[in-house]
Amino acid sequence: MLQVAIYLFDGITALDAVGPFESLSRSREVEVSFVGRQVGPVRTGNRALGLIVDRSINDVDRADVLIVPGGGAPGLNEALTDTDLHTWIRKIDAASRLTCSVCTGALILGAAGQLEGRRASTHWRAKHALARFGATYSAGRVTRDGKYMTSAGVSAGIDLGLTMCGELLGTELAEAIELSMQYDPSPPFGTGNPEHHATGERIGMVENRLR
Repeated sequence: MLQVAIYLFDGITALDAVGPFESLSRSREVEVSFVGRQVGPVRTGNRALGLIVDRSINDVDRADVLIVPGGGAPGLNEALTDTDLHTWIRKIDAASRLTCSVCTGALILGAAGQLEGRRASTHWRAKHALARFGATYSAGRVTRDGKYMTSAGVSAGIDLGLTMCGELLGTELAEAIELSMQYDPSPPFGTGNPEHHATGERIGMVENRLR
């Protein structure tokens, strides 16, 4: 049974955690645990949704796969300076098959020292922050560098989860999981790629009108 640990923290972006969870948890060969600083609920960055931590980092000393989601300030900033969390990440990483992040979760991996000298994806608004941790930004939705697999913002966590399924469970089962999810995206506006559609007007609305 593959053991997957998804780290949760107050201020998390929900889909960062739920996206990869949805694909990995569909397999009977995978057991997913939601791990955090303490057992109990955490709230998303907009405080509108709660997720439940099942196990404390003090009670989890190994996992085949570690997934670190991202979030917004102040939760992200707290995780970036949480030395106990960084120590735990390094302990899990020492024996993991894959160490992964979604969105700004890459910055948390970077703060723990796991991405130095590596290429990594993250949310396009956070790409310059990777340099603080010695990492090089990749615009790919999913980027693999050694055993480290990182994804771009929010929705890219679904791609990350399915990519991990392919690697850990085999292509045929991963294809069946993708089918079971009916994952065949066709975005209504086609503006999700920041390389082509991050206009000044749209960035202004992201920064001033969105949570």
